[in-house]
Amino acid sequence: MSIQFRDAAGAALRPFTGSVPDGAIAGVLGEDSPAFVELLRFAAGVAQPSSGEVIASAPRRLIAAGDPLNLAPVSTLVLDHAFATRDELVRARARIGLERLRRGGTSVLLLSHDPDLLRALCDEVWWIHEGELAAKGDPREVLDAYLHHAAGRLAEWSRGVAQPLTPSMRRGDGRATVVNIATVDAAGRRSVVWRSGEPVAVEVTVRFEQAVEDPVVGIMIRTRIGFEVYGTNTELERLKLGPVAAGQTLVVRFAFYCGLCAQEYTLTAASHDPDGVWHDWLEDAVAFSVADSRYVAGVANLRAEVSFRHA
Repeated sequence: MSIQFRDAAGAALRPFTGSVPDGAIAGVLGEDSPAFVELLRFAAGVAQPSSGEVIASAPRRLIAAGDPLNLAPVSTLVLDHAFATRDELVRARARIGLERLRRGGTSVLLLSHDPDLLRALCDEVWWIHEGELAAKGDPREVLDAYLHHAAGRLAEWSRGVAQPLTPSMRRGDGRATVVNIATVDAAGRRSVVWRSGEPVAVEVTVRFEQAVEDPVVGIMIRTRIGFEVYGTNTELERLKLGPVAAGQTLVVRFAFYCGLCAQEYTLTAASHDPDGVWHDWLEDAVAFSVADSRYVAGVANLRAEVSFRHA
């Protein structure tokens, strides 16, 4: 009942070799590509490779997104995002059905963009990138490698994304104006995505409309739901900015290592006097995200090194 790819290639899929043993589930993931369509269609027997061969036991069944989840006994089962639109109850029943098929010797090929699903169900995961095999093996190892790649691609894409000031509230006496807030990545480029564990910075640009004797500039990072994660200001960091003259502009840079978990955050920034009188306060003015190569719970990524010993 195994599925065997022997240098199977198509218009998008480069020569591919791999196998799904009897009673095993192999997951497939990567960035959407016509190579996925060819790989699944070859496995299901609805198309033939242009070179090489695919051997799979009959009968074969292909289930695509939106198709009925027919998990009756079959030798070869190919799932093309079959769980993508399902509710959790249906997905839980399907997982039980897949386990029953596995015990019966069915070979299953499962395409999904859900890392948790692949991690829970699969004996092996194949990462297909630009039409060829990038990695295959233990689900956790392959998923970590893929998520690391995806985090890098997301960070690269984000460097071209605009970061307008859209504060939920703005207040102050007008003696200074916060004209820009920027998140900066490890390469020193403006980016709306940080990678956890890398050096990053927040740059706050303030134009002073009037002379200010002792201005203080500060930031606050919050989660998307408003939980305060980290805040500091130039007074706390013992950096004196003033006195400043009317018309002068300062760019204040807060640099640190990103110790945050992967999720969405907002930045608040302000210029004010030491006694707390605001010149310009921008609440949740810009949004940014943090990406990581693996999941950790919470907000602070402490990057624990785990070991054990016998008591």
